[in-house]
Amino acid sequence: MPGDRLPPEADMMLQQGVSRTVVREAISRLQAAGLVETRHGVGTFILERRNEAGFRIDPSAILTIRDLLHMLEFRISIESDAAALAAMRAREEDLQAMRRILRAFEDAVENPAVTIQPDYEFHLQVASATGNHYFREIMSHLHTAIIPRTRINTAELGRVQQLEYLNRVNSEHQDIYDAIARHDPEAARAAMRLHLTNSRERLRRAHDSASPEV
Repeated sequence: MPGDRLPPEADMMLQQGVSRTVVREAISRLQAAGLVETRHGVGTFILERRNEAGFRIDPSAILTIRDLLHMLEFRISIESDAAALAAMRAREEDLQAMRRILRAFEDAVENPAVTIQPDYEFHLQVASATGNHYFREIMSHLHTAIIPRTRINTAELGRVQQLEYLNRVNSEHQDIYDAIARHDPEAARAAMRLHLTNSRERLRRAHDSASPEV
């Protein structure tokens, strides 16, 4: 039923006789479909089914570099204001969750694939800290499709060392967090805009460097 929490991963593994990887992939697909949401440190909860006849952004259709660039342009508009609202409204539990996510990203920085989830969760937590469920719902719906490197190796295309690239992303996340923790909405808006603009320009340079000359 909507609002119910899913059993822990270990319980689902035992009940279904499958591996942790299979359970996590299933949950990721449910998140992408907007059927469940994961609250960091709390659990995964069933959501109300949305009316499929209405407007819908399909995360699975974000495939090309052009699609990713357009998504980043969209995110710059949405998430910059979300960061400002988060700076005004963030509770201590929101800040604690952000700190946990930042540590998880930093701990995984030498394993690029593992950083994708905390990268997404950081942006989701900022959206959650707004206190406005629409911000969280759209980020939850888009899920990790918002992270360009789930679709393309931007560090490789841009001829940037992966560790350097991820450390830069982590530093930008830290700047966003610092502004939110200071409850400085304008600094938070600027830090989020800079982070997403940098992501867009990194991706644009990667695209240009990979395109054949004409």
